Amino acid sequence: MKPRPVHISEAFTRIEAVVVILVLIVVLAVLRMTVRPMIDRASLPPRISCLNNLLQIGTAYRIWENDNGNRYPALQSVTKGGWSDLLTNADQGSLCWTNYAIMANELGQTPKLLVCPSDERKPAGYLTNASSIGTDLKDNRSLSYFVGVSACASQPQFLLGGDRNLGGTKPDADYGFSPQNGKGNDVAIQTNSSAAPVCWSLKMHSAGNPDGGGNILLGDGSARKVSTRSFRSDWLSRADPTTNWPVGHVPSSPSIRVLFP
Repeated sequence: MKPRPVHISEAFTRIEAVVVILVLIVVLAVLRMTVRPMIDRASLPPRISCLNNLLQIGTAYRIWENDNGNRYPALQSVTKGGWSDLLTNADQGSLCWTNYAIMANELGQTPKLLVCPSDERKPAGYLTNASSIGTDLKDNRSLSYFVGVSACASQPQFLLGGDRNLGGTKPDADYGFSPQNGKGNDVAIQTNSSAAPVCWSLKMHSAGNPDGGGNILLGDGSARKVSTRSFRSDWLSRADPTTNWPVGHVPSSPSIRVLFP
């Protein structure tokens, strides 16, 4: 009688098993870093999600500043990667988008960060391609956040950015200083809030709130939720005024220069 053949099942060696486990750990870690944040952002209330956008933009500013002479893009020359040369001219609101296109790499090529979930504007398709800066982010119509062009990292009180629906002395039914057509606005805002107060318009996070409210980004990259009242008293009134105004366009009273998209 012939002996029955013995079937030997193939099994992982110890090394192969370790390799498989390590691969699974890496895959799970990648999924946690990519998919989970997207789920978390999608489940956040719009204002908190907007605040999170500004915090990430603040981080991009600090990274860019660290790699480019310790200055933010609006204070660094064109030859050194910034755009301060353009700001020696007045009425540069139409170029507000340039500030963010310059930081495309630091922003992780993520145009969604530049649009508040409560804004009617839609994100750009992408920030750059291999041949040029701002190929799709080519104007202000994919932006929700203004730029304080005199802000620096060493002065936390400086106003670096914030929701675009900031406006005049009374709540506007539209987006305040930020025109719908995307042509932008170059604005001098007095830091003496009792003489010339500003307020959040009735759009975005001010909906249903007569006092108005918004999010701001400060010079050190931190972000804050503010009401119109607290913005005037706690931040605007304490902001150091802009000193690098275009020739012939220096305001008569202490002011900060803000570009609205």
